[in-house]
Amino acid sequence: MLINSSDWAYDTFQHAKLGDQRRVHRLVRLAGALADQLGKSIVKASSSSAEIEAAYRFVRNPAIDADAIADAGFQATAKFVCEFDTVLALEDTTSLNFNHASVHDELGHITSHKSSRGMQAHSILLYAPHEHHVLGLIEQTRWTRDVEQMGQHKRATQRPYHEKESVKWERASRHMATRLGADISRVISVCDRESDVIEYLKYKCEHQQRFVVRSMLSRHIEEAGNKLYAYGAALHSAGTRQVVIPQKGGRKARVATCDVRYAPVTIKMPSNKSGTSTPLYYVSCIEQAHADGLSWHLLTTENVQSKAEAERIITYYERRWLVEEFHKAWKSGGTQVEKLRMHSKDNLERMIVVLAFIAVRVHQLQFMGMDKTQAEQQSCEVILSNIEWKLLWKKREKGSLPKQPPSLRWAYLNIGKLGGWHDSKRNGRVGWQSLWEGWFKLRTILEGV
Repeated sequence: MLINSSDWAYDTFQHAKLGDQRRVHRLVRLAGALADQLGKSIVKASSSSAEIEAAYRFVRNPAIDADAIADAGFQATAKFVCEFDTVLALEDTTSLNFNHASVHDELGHITSHKSSRGMQAHSILLYAPHEHHVLGLIEQTRWTRDVEQMGQHKRATQRPYHEKESVKWERASRHMATRLGADISRVISVCDRESDVIEYLKYKCEHQQRFVVRSMLSRHIEEAGNKLYAYGAALHSAGTRQVVIPQKGGRKARVATCDVRYAPVTIKMPSNKSGTSTPLYYVSCIEQAHADGLSWHLLTTENVQSKAEAERIITYYERRWLVEEFHKAWKSGGTQVEKLRMHSKDNLERMIVVLAFIAVRVHQLQFMGMDKTQAEQQSCEVILSNIEWKLLWKKREKGSLPKQPPSLRWAYLNIGKLGGWHDSKRNGRVGWQSLWEGWFKLRTILEGV
């Protein structure tokens, strides 16, 4: 999936419905060039002035729909789902910040300040948990907020559900189900607290769609105690689980010892909503030693009758960080989409979509290298050509070339080192910036040769 940028671009976008096959050929050439020259602009990624002009004509063509480009990529992802018994649909929303003057008036607010400009994007990244494999994007919706409507979230209870931004969760599931057809039965949506919307939970249950959702509030339930969190706290502990909490900002990395509890629950419909109660399963993972420590209250459609099954649900939720890592690769760490400087929102969006799929490819590279066990067993030629790994060896190692290609793990670490990475945290995890810098330097060395 990662070898050869041109082949990857063809596999991803060959079925794009752009009205003219020549546009599809141009899309494939553009995506291949940008994937091959990661982080570079169209000008620097193109091989000639003719290529530059053709690429800009494509990006500026009003007849080309950004959603048509995206749909081709989603189709390419969908074809892999049937190969796996279980696939996690990891969902998250992020803001894309574009404050340059040329598109300022076409974009919406992204913070509490009216001066901020950008757009919102809601993505679903598919991941096979048992095979430790990132499949790709199956859904992404982009929109801009009306600057004049700032603050309307304070009146959220007064507006119909389908007029709220929170309808994005249901909309994304509908789009995903349409693309996957019968294979939707293999998919489990994994979402953070923002998705704890009763209409969304009802939709998923009514359409027999599986999910793991982190609870945002202690809902009313049919069981004794009447409130979800109080009921959960009264359950007998099924044992403990160690959860690794990574370093983030000013927070130090640590290992949390958590109590695991589980039970079937029946969620009541709020009094201001119409509908019946919803039967689900509840799993909690709450840190023992810290009152304000890790506290996960998870609601799921999966059958949970044992500690092992409860821990499986927790493991699924722990994988949600992968979609956040994808957003980092897209926005700043790999394709650097927020550095785009297009002269209209439509032009910007066409590039945003192309770079989203390239970011998935970069994310797959990082994730494959991070999995130490699997990466040691795979050849580095999964991601590097024969000449690329030999050049990397000559740059990083002192000995003569090995007869067999080294491992993917070796390539991952040494691309990072080429980019200035030092394992100061002793976790063997290369950061996005170092990985990107190393990849760029390797390409420069290759071009020189």
